[in-house]
Amino acid sequence: MLGGYCGKILRVDLEKKEIREETLPEELLRKYLGGSGIGARLLYDMTDEKTDPLGPGNPLIYMTGPFAGTPVPTSGRHQIIAKSPLTGIYGEGDVGGTWGAGLKRCGFDGIVIEGQSGGPVYILIEEGKASLEDAGFIWGKDTYETDRLIKERHGEAVSVSCIGPSGEKLVKLSSIMHDGKDARAVGRTGLGAVMGSKKLKAVVVSGSRTVKVADENGLKQSIKDIAPGIVKNTNAIKQHGTAAGVIGTEAIGDFPLKNWSGATWDKIENVSGQRMTETILTGRYFCESCIIGCGREVEVKEGPFVTGGAGPEYETIGTLGGMCLVDNLEAIAHGSELCNRYGIDTISTGSAIAFAMELYEKGLIGIDDTGGIELTWGNAEAMVEMIHRIGRKEGIGELLGNGVREAAARIGGRAVEYAIHVKGLEFPAHDPRAYNSLALGYATSNRGACHLQGASYFFEKTATMPELGIPEPKDRHRLDDQGEFQKNTQNIMCLMDSLKLCKFLLYGGVRTTHMREWLKYVVGWDIGFEELMEIGDRVFNLKRMYNVKCGISRKDDTLPP
Repeated sequence: MLGGYCGKILRVDLEKKEIREETLPEELLRKYLGGSGIGARLLYDMTDEKTDPLGPGNPLIYMTGPFAGTPVPTSGRHQIIAKSPLTGIYGEGDVGGTWGAGLKRCGFDGIVIEGQSGGPVYILIEEGKASLEDAGFIWGKDTYETDRLIKERHGEAVSVSCIGPSGEKLVKLSSIMHDGKDARAVGRTGLGAVMGSKKLKAVVVSGSRTVKVADENGLKQSIKDIAPGIVKNTNAIKQHGTAAGVIGTEAIGDFPLKNWSGATWDKIENVSGQRMTETILTGRYFCESCIIGCGREVEVKEGPFVTGGAGPEYETIGTLGGMCLVDNLEAIAHGSELCNRYGIDTISTGSAIAFAMELYEKGLIGIDDTGGIELTWGNAEAMVEMIHRIGRKEGIGELLGNGVREAAARIGGRAVEYAIHVKGLEFPAHDPRAYNSLALGYATSNRGACHLQGASYFFEKTATMPELGIPEPKDRHRLDDQGEFQKNTQNIMCLMDSLKLCKFLLYGGVRTTHMREWLKYVVGWDIGFEELMEIGDRVFNLKRMYNVKCGISRKDDTLPP
């Protein structure tokens, strides 16, 4: 019996109201590992270019990996995969929190959800037993309320993955949220809308089984050896969250400003992680098995932007803040909470609002188009109101909730010049002009513009990986070796998304050597470096093959003008 894996998944047919278990063959596990890899394989086999992302034929796939539910640092993660309603191609999101480990403790490696329910339902999995439950009492509720009401019914020990009102309304920027106010998101590519199209409000897990490993003592020693270095090298993230680097990124031209048209910002300190720590931070939280602890708890008790819950991440500050030139940290925190409650992606939402602000500035839309909102740069109240409009699918919010590519096409004229995306996915909050490798990464990422499907810039900041020929951080402005470099880092990210590891481990000094060690101690496989990299290559290329099936070619591997 392999360690790390439960060896089976759940198949749930919402239309037929059928639930069955399915065994995962070891050959499949060895080829794709789990998470992103197995999810990509299932999606490739089950859908094609004709599949409607919001139709019954598009499965919603939850997958963990062999490390989830074990003591491996930062392994409290899972992947959700489907054909994206926002981009029309491969869609996925990687997320932390408690849910992935919770599913493993129920005895399953993943769930494949098919069909569409006739009415609102949620899936309940308790101690290995799964059922479909009536979700009428939570339909229409935001994600914080949904989490609270489910825990009132089933106990505080359950972990909840759910959508908010935006997912129910099929807003294409919708996310799938986890852990209530701790707000861990599968934000990108609009998978919340896929969940909403199925009338599936939540997936709830609670289990107490132990995830067995092949060599418990070897694993403990390996973690003991590496853990101090991880904690030391990621201390800034622990102290100030993912926003710890806001000031530094602006200084080198990496922080996005004014819908990518700005250069520098003298208000950057107002929205930094350090300012958050000094003013509105009330606590910190960790994902399962995490020794870093980047989660922020914030509170604003009075004024127009009362807030309580998860604090804004770097990406959120970059999009709701820098992209819109809003330097009010309380407004950004409030906007972040609204996005979490509605269940919409903060990255794409902030990008859509900034896009609209530039159109407003250029005279391509006016006050009549915006429903009376003055979409001027730095207008915090307007930014917050636009989140409401997008979340509720009201007025111009209905248009922007389809993403900047579709919105620009519907507006017409010069609007397309200001729609910043790759393959329909809005840019994250890192400027590809600051790191040449990011430009290539955005252009070739399988889900559209993404800084984490290659994360090459990690290795141009502080991360190293000698076994890949990166003994020290690389020059971010170089032009040579970018193809091979990007290929290698994309393969590493596919491995981490399949094993289930947080990418911040790269800053902590974790390398492929540790991944191989942990595979040996957790699963029992003695996988060499070449085989490991081949798995990463296989997973990336399978996603690419899926996109080719959906009409993507090298003509699409580019950046907007």
